[in-house]
Amino acid sequence: MKASVIVFPGSNCDRDVAVSLKAAMGSRPAMVWHGEADVPASDLIVLPGGFSYGDYLRSGAMAAHSPIMRDVVAKARKGTPVLGICNGFHLLTETGLLPGVLMRNASLKFICKDVLLKVERNDTDFTRRYAPGDVIRIPIAHHDGNYFADEDTLDRLEGENLIAFRYCDDAGALSDDANPNGSQRAIAGLYNETGTVLGLMPHPERLADPALGGTDGKPMFTSLVEAFH
Repeated sequence: MKASVIVFPGSNCDRDVAVSLKAAMGSRPAMVWHGEADVPASDLIVLPGGFSYGDYLRSGAMAAHSPIMRDVVAKARKGTPVLGICNGFHLLTETGLLPGVLMRNASLKFICKDVLLKVERNDTDFTRRYAPGDVIRIPIAHHDGNYFADEDTLDRLEGENLIAFRYCDDAGALSDDANPNGSQRAIAGLYNETGTVLGLMPHPERLADPALGGTDGKPMFTSLVEAFH
């Protein structure tokens, strides 16, 4: 498997996700600077978390116009799997690869803590190592993770089974108390129509090794490696 991690000014999770990918793949991913024009041949492209361009204007708005993103979008539309984590999720919505927007948290405060997520499906390259209905613990660290879309879009996401993860309690139930940022319908992550693009606000790379205090994020990286072997 060959993977590429896109590096933007201000990214702070690019190395973290590279470590998780290397542990799963057995080889290092390519680290591709945002100013490059082309992504090398890759089975997977990762848009990491962090604060690209310091989150000026709005999260991901400037990075969405970095030179490399033209090739990322083109490759995604041709079927190359793309994983966008936190700020990477912003980039996916900013470039139109995923619908909706990510607004300020309902509390208007930065939130950094572990949350519980319900896995909605496991028939994609990202989630085959999970089971539908699994409740997993994954950290969040964001100020702008409040997912919003119009009702028609939300109904379509539900109807086409494009919701990847939802914020939940330890029994898998959805509630306002379990929703850390006010996201509509407790949405924590989304797929595109083909299931080849995944955007999620929580950081699976931050709980992918026992030394980090948990491994609930590790199956995502294992799933991806298995998909390309």
